[in-house]
Amino acid sequence: MNNQINDNILSLISKTPDTLLLGIAGRVKERRLEKDLTQKALATKAGISFGSYRRFESSGEISLRSLVMIAFALDMADEFDAFFSIRTYQSMDDLLKADKNKQRKRGSRNE
Repeated sequence: MNNQINDNILSLISKTPDTLLLGIAGRVKERRLEKDLTQKALATKAGISFGSYRRFESSGEISLRSLVMIAFALDMADEFDAFFSIRTYQSMDDLLKADKNKQRKRGSRNE
């Protein structure tokens, strides 16, 4: 019983790719319901198949292109502006550390 409680707590505080995907799918579903759209109606409006959309809501799996099309259909395209946005710093020390470790222009060669 105590182990189950610990597992539940860890599942609440740890982010995994699966929990992140399901969270996005859940928020999209909430917006769809706010706009009083069925799954089929939203899929049609977004230009994706109904099966793809239904799978997205249940598993969080979808192509990036389809997700962007859903965002446009729900008037949520601006939400993508914050995705990998320019980093903000909490202190001058953070800024100085970032400046010291300048961003590479290219990846290293895989030899």
